Amino acid sequence: MILLDTHALIWLTNDSAQLGKKSADIARAAWDQERLAVSAISFWELAMIRAKNQVELIADPVEMRKILLNTGLIEIPVDGEIAMLSVRLNLPHKDPADRLIAATAIVKGAMLLTADAKLLKWKHALKRHDAAR
Repeated sequence: MILLDTHALIWLTNDSAQLGKKSADIARAAWDQERLAVSAISFWELAMIRAKNQVELIADPVEMRKILLNTGLIEIPVDGEIAMLSVRLNLPHKDPADRLIAATAIVKGAMLLTADAKLLKWKHALKRHDAAR
């Protein structure tokens, strides 16, 4: 399973050049195989980003979520196991959403597709790929 960080989800859906070619190929292949996922917290982040007019999205976040889920994207809820792990992680990130996304990837055994430098440099066995590549 491939888990998209929120910015990777935005780059993929906006067909942005910020998403590297290899990352785009990985994400599309996972989507075709019904193995592409996001944490539910990413939809919250999309709504917050949109409310602040920080990024252009393909649709209103509510509609965007429906479209993405109807086309095979998997939404992973934030459950107690993920929430508790996010607190225990020795992660140099204070952003709760990023902590939840990292914990989700760990719990689900997913590879995290992210361009977040802190997550990429973090000393942990978490499988990850730089979304900018």
